[in-house]
Amino acid sequence: MSINVSNTLEDLHGSTIESIKQILPIPHENITAPELRSELTCQFGVLVGITGSINGKVLYKSDVDFFSSVGELMFGMELEGDMLKSFAGELGNMISGGLCTNVFSKGMTIDITAPTIMEGNMSLSGFKEAIEIVMTFQGGKKLEIGLMID
Repeated sequence: MSINVSNTLEDLHGSTIESIKQILPIPHENITAPELRSELTCQFGVLVGITGSINGKVLYKSDVDFFSSVGELMFGMELEGDMLKSFAGELGNMISGGLCTNVFSKGMTIDITAPTIMEGNMSLSGFKEAIEIVMTFQGGKKLEIGLMID
């Protein structure tokens, strides 16, 4: 179900999408409307904390193949194992760094924490408010973004 998000989540949403468009070397085909979530689940992804004007987290999740294909496009080589995990964390850092820059223009000063790689059947809850957006890229590859406010 689509929702009207709070101004803070709306600013984070727009700034995150803009950062992803700037960082990822794959054109996107679709972005879903934000959906309110009381829990987020993850098989593989990157969790980055947000501190400063607001406190929360952002989760970038997809399958391993998505992160591997982005790594191959960016670095010209297939990534797997620890190298893939390291790349996924760095990709989360790069997108989140762009998010910080983009929300600064909206009057918010935020910083990010070190990324945490999420693997296996994980679920996140206990936040005040959260939305999830799905970006679909060429070839049907999907990146799901969870934005949480503590």
